[in-house]
Formats: sequence, structure tokens, C-alpha cells
Amino acid sequence: MIKNKYTGGEVEFSCEVFPPKRNDEMYDIFQTLDEISTIKPDYISVTYGAGGSNSKKTAKIAAYIQHICEVESLAHMTAVGMDKAGLKELLDELNAKGVKRILALRGDRPRTMTEEEFANRYYKYASDIIPEIKQYGPFQIYAACYPEKHPESPDLESDIKHLKAKVELGVDELITQMFFDNEKLYRFMDMLDENGINANIHAGIMPITKVNQLGTSVSLSGSSVPTSLSNLIARYSEDPEGMKKAGIEFAVNQIEDLLKHGVKGIHLYSMNKADVTKEIYEAII
Repeated sequence: MIKNKYTGGEVEFSCEVFPPKRNDEMYDIFQTLDEISTIKPDYISVTYGAGGSNSKKTAKIAAYIQHICEVESLAHMTAVGMDKAGLKELLDELNAKGVKRILALRGDRPRTMTEEEFANRYYKYASDIIPEIKQYGPFQIYAACYPEKHPESPDLESDIKHLKAKVELGVDELITQMFFDNEKLYRFMDMLDENGINANIHAGIMPITKVNQLGTSVSLSGSSVPTSLSNLIARYSEDPEGMKKAGIEFAVNQIEDLLKHGVKGIHLYSMNKADVTKEIYEAII
């Protein structure tokens, strides 16, 4: 927990890491986690490859966070490519490793899965696995939410109806997709209140520290880009060090404003960069 310097309340601070593609790079992620753990975040989440391609690495890294770093871990779990037996096997493994938090997601279609296979998948959505995780027993369930709507939703109102259904199935906490305009989150939070959705919100912040990072991130998330950020990127297009510094400053300013507005959770998408995570943490405490 960090203390909110503006309201005096407590705020959860967390971050996300992703497994390396190659097995011989596992040592690097463990080093990164060792560095991040020095600031004692409330939890560290670990992503899960499309169709479960990194499920074993996810469980291994989550266990490392839990037992070696002594920080709570949050394991991502995607419904795509999963069947009932596979879900139970993974829940058994996480439970045996002492990992008690799960982020339930639908997940993207794996490249190896045909459109027909995707259309006929066993679990259609995250909402299909949430009750089974809940029934299994000891897990705290997180779900994703989208301040600017899910890219596949027709509108934000429809998206919030689906989100409310997920929460009613047993979701305890919500983590937002990245966003760069805080007003989008404040509007979203008002809509959650209006719809009786009371789960805690963890605001997902991605520091843009490289010029080409934004295009990839926005194409995947559908997040809008404020003029202030696009101008910043144009200004530092030929200055990598300047871009990194300015991107961190933008993220810090965004978080400071969230704290002023009483947001109770900050979740950092820092792309396995321990130095960026620590620098932002130290700037906001």
C-alpha cells in the first residue's frame, strides 16, 4: 500500500510482467522481479499466452513472485483454448503453488486456431470460467474492464452490462485496460456507480517510453491518444533518452491526477522494465 498524499487514504500499487518467449530467458525475468520486489508492490500480475501457450511459465513465475520475492502474485488465465479438464489442471497447479489471485480473461485467438475452432471453442468468454474458478474454492478473482469500451463492443453501455454480469458471477476486483486520458476513467467510474457495480478499480497505466510503443499499444487496446501525448512523442521522435524521461513524467502526472480524484488502485503496465516501475513508484509515494 502507498499513502495517498492528497486524500490520506491507502492506494494499492501493482504492476504486470510477461513471460519470456524463450526458456533460456527465464533468468532475466527473475532478475527483473528481484528488482521490482524491493519496492514491495501489493501484487505483481503475470500474463498468459494466447491459448495457454505460456501457461507453465505463468505458473512458475507466479510461484517465484509468491515465494521468492514474497509479494502477492496474480496469474492471468484465458478462456480461449481451454476446456474443463485443462481449467481444473491449471487451477490445481496454481493452488498447489500457493497462488491465490487469478485474472480471468477471454483471451485472443491463437494463430494456430482456425476461425471455425475459435467460433466453436469450449469456453466462449471470461464469464464462462469465472463461476468454475469460484466454485473451485480459494481464489480471489479479478477481471478486465475498458474505460473506452472493449474494441468488439458496440458501445460503452453494452460493455458495462456485460461487466456487471461478470461481477455478479463472482469477480472481486477490476483492472482497467490502459488509458491515457483520465477523464475517460472518471466518466467510466461514474457509469459503474450508476449501474451498481461496486468492485474496486485498479487503474491501468502504461508509461510510453519508446516512440514506436504507442502505435502497438493503441492498436491492441483501442485506447484514444490525447493531443498532449501525441505532441510529446513527436517532440522526442529522435531522442530515445528524452522520450523515456518524458514518458515517465507523463505517467507520473497521470497517476498524481488519479490520486487527487481518489482512485484506490494503480496497476502499471511497465513492459518488464524494473527501472521504469521503480522510478514511477518513487515519484508518487
